Amino acid sequence: MPPQRFALPTEAPGLAARRIAADILDGVLHKHRTLDEQLDGAAAHPGLKSLSDRDRALMRRLVATILRRLGTLGHVLSRLLDRGIPTDAPRVQSALLIGAAQILWMDVPDHAAVDLSVRLVQSDRRAAKYAGLVNAVLRRCAREGQPLIDEVKSRNLDVAPWLLARWSAHYGETIARDIAIAIGQEPSFDITMKSNPAQWATRLHGETLPTGSVRTLLQGSVTTLPGFAEGQWWVQDAAAALPARLFGDIKNKQIVDLCAAPGGKTAQLVHAGAQVTAVDRSPARMARLRDNLTRLSLSAEFVVADGAEWLGQSQGAGFDGILLDAPCTSTGTIRRHPDIGWLRQESDIAPLAAAQKRLLQRAVAALRPGGTLIYCTCSLEPEEGEQAISELLKSESAMQRVPIAASEVAGLSEILNRDGDLRTLPCHLPHADPRLGGLDGFYAARLVRRN
Repeated sequence: MPPQRFALPTEAPGLAARRIAADILDGVLHKHRTLDEQLDGAAAHPGLKSLSDRDRALMRRLVATILRRLGTLGHVLSRLLDRGIPTDAPRVQSALLIGAAQILWMDVPDHAAVDLSVRLVQSDRRAAKYAGLVNAVLRRCAREGQPLIDEVKSRNLDVAPWLLARWSAHYGETIARDIAIAIGQEPSFDITMKSNPAQWATRLHGETLPTGSVRTLLQGSVTTLPGFAEGQWWVQDAAAALPARLFGDIKNKQIVDLCAAPGGKTAQLVHAGAQVTAVDRSPARMARLRDNLTRLSLSAEFVVADGAEWLGQSQGAGFDGILLDAPCTSTGTIRRHPDIGWLRQESDIAPLAAAQKRLLQRAVAALRPGGTLIYCTCSLEPEEGEQAISELLKSESAMQRVPIAASEVAGLSEILNRDGDLRTLPCHLPHADPRLGGLDGFYAARLVRRN
């Protein structure tokens, strides 16, 4: 009698993507690990390699949706749980968040969202005993969740309270509310082209923005899109593409790009004809920058070093221009990096502002007379933008501000402040389709060293 053969159990479709999403959520919410480090590079989740492109996209969207709606999700679940989320099994929290996010905001059938979340807890030794609880709560969520959302829509629960308070104080309550709404939207995909943006907008099923970037809603792996392999473009938020253009004509000029990785601004400077030295302290990020420029058939000098220390050693070099995209809280990029809003604390601002001040002082000393310094941060916090430049101009009499004209930013006067500095907000560049509107929050100032 031949031996009996038994089929090995197969995992439910989509469960692996949700399991990895749960792991990454746990990394953000309980281990304070950023999304970037969990999704790319040496420390990335090992399970990502086994996911199909479709499941990888699903996993990313799941995590991003949960982090964008975390406050509202917390409210909904608190109303559906009599005793709160069990504290002895972290997977229960992740499973509830994943299930509720799919039911309330994603195009996933309710029964599938419930079933896969139940399977998620069943596969975890500590959480398995709560499978019935997860099933019951998510079924109630499908019936009662939307009214629970409606009752708190005006409370901006999805922005950390300290951030909302700061934005209200600096920009006013109306703009702070508009920012909160904007960062709750899944962002579009922005591209900087080497040439012919209108032609590429057609090929990529997108549209050309007034600033020249191409914006598209195409999904999937970026490497498979037309023009990527040929090095015709690179991914870069439309706001991030503005600071490098503020130098004007830089052909054959010596320009330093500080804190340069991943290299979008470096690519812009090289493409404009500058002789560029790209400086970044991270060997891994510099390797990525080098790969990006190789794909684009662009070349620069690469330096792996602390920017302030390297500038200190380069004093007297007399660079024509320095682009300082300083390390910051990155609160202007929350719509693209929704983990930042929950990982950052108000106490992070002061040490980062001190580091920015040090970099600014070193940059000033390394400029030649008549040289230009472009200082920028992807932060919405005034200490890392307007205040940093105000303090520098008070202490450095050799430097003067050169206001940015509206004509240099496609006539978008609303993205310039009263001093002539660039100040983009996530609620700028509105669109009838919210997915095609918005910008990252950026600050940039142009300073020139007096002759």
